[in-house]
Amino acid sequence: MALIAAGRFASLCALISPLVFKALDIWLPAWRRRKKIPESSPGIRHVMLAVGDHFEPFHGVGKDETLARVAAWRRDFAPLAREFRDADGQPPKHTFFYPVEQYDADVVGALADLCHATGSETEVHLHHENDTAENLRRTLEQGVERLAGHSLLARDVGGALRYGFVHGNWALDNSHPEGRHCGVRGELRVLRDTGCYADFTLPSAPNRTQTHTINALYYARSTDAPKSHDHGRRVRADRTPQRAADDELLIVQGPLALNWQRRKFGVLPRIENSDLTAANPPTAERLRLWLDCHIAVEGRPNWLFVKLHTHGAKPENQRMLLGEPMRAFHRALAEMAAADSTLRFHYVTAREMVNILHAAEDGHSGEPGVFRDHCYRKNGAAILR
Repeated sequence: MALIAAGRFASLCALISPLVFKALDIWLPAWRRRKKIPESSPGIRHVMLAVGDHFEPFHGVGKDETLARVAAWRRDFAPLAREFRDADGQPPKHTFFYPVEQYDADVVGALADLCHATGSETEVHLHHENDTAENLRRTLEQGVERLAGHSLLARDVGGALRYGFVHGNWALDNSHPEGRHCGVRGELRVLRDTGCYADFTLPSAPNRTQTHTINALYYARSTDAPKSHDHGRRVRADRTPQRAADDELLIVQGPLALNWQRRKFGVLPRIENSDLTAANPPTAERLRLWLDCHIAVEGRPNWLFVKLHTHGAKPENQRMLLGEPMRAFHRALAEMAAADSTLRFHYVTAREMVNILHAAEDGHSGEPGVFRDHCYRKNGAAILR
């Protein structure tokens, strides 16, 4: 009997361990409960498409190779961007989330030149461990000032510096189950206090920092507990919107789903977590999964927000993002839009995506492209009053 019981226990562990390893136990119930949205919903579907790059050019190399990585982006991204246009006549754009703990004036200066030449933008990325709220505040304030010195980041209507954020190692708000890669509870409040207008870290699956809330745009309230962004208040379209309170931070999630078209061992579905890699580049098939996640402001279902992520300083990913795989994706977008008059794509930066999101929240509708500077404008640009 003991042998039989042990065998059953081993079988149960074999079933459960893949779920835990992939964090499926955290987010799969929410995915199964999702509302299916008909693909033929009335009206024009506007798709805001942003690529957030966890750009770490110093990873594993010295300064000379780091500068070479940035130089490759400066050399190859502009020609690619000139080949394509969205529904607003805008070229593809890229958002570089640069790790401020690795600040180097030469590297960031070269990155700023690329952004100013192509309409791309740079935001804040940070890796830290065993940190404190006080030190985190100092680190963010210094990092923001340094990037702003290159005319990067954004300003609000009052002229204050604002930034988008991606947490290193996915551990936003001390969300790693072992407390690694952060250490700061109440991190959302520190981000908010130092000018962060939104966090773009998620999804993080298969990492166990993944939240139970998926495929959503929401305000998370900062608490003293870890992973206080596990749930939040959904962003809604309203002419009297309830913007983030002082202890809330806007969370902008990318698509998270199961992909039955790419099966492991020909049987199990793979996780679609909106990560762009050399082994899994963007395709029309993946786009359909992203759209099916239907990430939107409640009450504005025809404005869809597709936030993707990548690690674009890795040589293999760089070749994909600047080469034929990405060109093929842009061609596929153009072909889809030409074949379907109700489908319009808009290339946006992270900042522009949030501006359009807030425009929907404020009750605006119609053409979303006119709201790219709705709340936050590029640092150095004229401030609308």
